[in-house]
Amino acid sequence: MKTIIRLIACLCLLAGPLAYAQTDTLRYSVRGTVVDAAGGKPLAYVSVTLPGTNYATVTNQDGVFVIKSDTVPRFVSFSLLGYKSQTVPADRDQTMRISLNRGQFTLDPAQVVSGDPLNLLLDAIYKIPKNCPDEAELFECFYRETAQKRQRFIYISEAVTRMYKTPFRTNFGRDRAAVEKSRLLTSPRKSDTLAVKVQGGPTQAVDLDLVKTRMVILNQEDLENYNLELLDPVMLDDRRQFVIRLTPAVTKDYALNNGMIYLDQETLSFTRIELSLDVSDPGKATQAMLVSKPMDIRFRPKEMSILLNYKREDGKSRLSYVRTVFRFNCDARKRLFNTEYTAIAEMVVTNRITGEAVEPIDRKEAFRSDYILADKTQAYFDPDFWKDYNIIEPTESLENAIDHLRKQQ
Repeated sequence: MKTIIRLIACLCLLAGPLAYAQTDTLRYSVRGTVVDAAGGKPLAYVSVTLPGTNYATVTNQDGVFVIKSDTVPRFVSFSLLGYKSQTVPADRDQTMRISLNRGQFTLDPAQVVSGDPLNLLLDAIYKIPKNCPDEAELFECFYRETAQKRQRFIYISEAVTRMYKTPFRTNFGRDRAAVEKSRLLTSPRKSDTLAVKVQGGPTQAVDLDLVKTRMVILNQEDLENYNLELLDPVMLDDRRQFVIRLTPAVTKDYALNNGMIYLDQETLSFTRIELSLDVSDPGKATQAMLVSKPMDIRFRPKEMSILLNYKREDGKSRLSYVRTVFRFNCDARKRLFNTEYTAIAEMVVTNRITGEAVEPIDRKEAFRSDYILADKTQAYFDPDFWKDYNIIEPTESLENAIDHLRKQQ
């Protein structure tokens, strides 16, 4: 695998300029919690949209969401892999509680879900131009990047970004992301000045759109490295999905992945991609994950995973959510014990902009793939910082961490 997003581990956190931008005030909001109907368990990463608008977000790990609009919301829609989609009247007067039921469907006895998974994937790749937008598009996104030392947060970096995408029939070289507004909270402890950063930050909305770039997995050369298995179908947005599991079939001089790919059975559009780097060979995994580190620090890879969700609207499939997880151990060579670090980056598309407002992002304005968001942002503590934007609501643990870091400043 030719790794796209990587770590710069164990470097001192820096502060830089803060970017501002104006947006139309989102005066109306709906908030609530989404749970499993059977057991009441909060459901994370549920897609939340306002029908009739392009506004969207996802639930956090506590199942909590807040979605804002410039017009009075009438309905709210919810969808999650394996669950029956639901659209309910919006209630702006109180916190909503939405219960999703597991998606169930039966197959006709004469219908057998079968097929060669490689041919299914190749057909899906061939149909990408048909299933994806044929016009340039502009999106508003929210990006959050966190790092934990053991269970304690040591930095939180967030940004509202713009993402420009060229038509899928053209080269993605002009696809770019730009930071509109960002903030940074860091631990002031001297022991935390060695930290982890994710290289590329908000550009993952561009670089990790594997359906567009086809740089990993979704090309003939990479697919030849994997065993493919067709699993039982599942439901997403009340539509049946092919499920294809990938496992390494050969040994390469770089780390391969384990993964799952979900395809809409009717259109063969990509709906979800899950990849997890094979870390059984620490040397190969380190080469894939790490950009640089101090000489006296030992790096032990534990996990690098990627989740991509695609949403189908107006007959076209678009990237709607990205989540990457890096987990590793680091220690100084003279120390007896090592420390576990976890870096999580996630991005959700919160609005799709259409019409004359769709303009390319200038190269000088673009956030580059070798940039680090923490180096481009300064600390900021305004409680209404995200007032006019849709964001991923912080979990309770993250809210507590933000309050704690503020008090330490």
